[in-house]
Amino acid sequence: QVQLVESGGGLVQPGGSLRLSCAASRSISNINVMGWYRQAPGKQREFIAAVVRGGITNYVDSVKGRFTISRDNAKNTVYLQMNSLKPEDTAVYYCNSVPYKISWGQGTQVTVSS
Repeated sequence: QVQLVESGGGLVQPGGSLRLSCAASRSISNINVMGWYRQAPGKQREFIAAVVRGGITNYVDSVKGRFTISRDNAKNTVYLQMNSLKPEDTAVYYCNSVPYKISWGQGTQVTVSS
């Protein structure tokens, strides 16, 4: 069973940037689609971005143009570059396959506040 460890979160001012990483305990090269999800306080976890094995990406409208997902199969790692952050991006961020089939990691907290 693959284990996922997210990192890179923190406190950032509106308009700032963060880069999240998701390290898998073993190869993800056989997982066709990997994605990032987030859960804001009092809300359900939601899908926000996906990257196919060949590099094609997909985003929900709320992050399109601001976030960039990528994957490095050689490093078993998925990344999320987040720019122009807004207070409504505050959430715990998780990675998983799309659709999710792996046990959830602990996530990484992102707080956007002045």
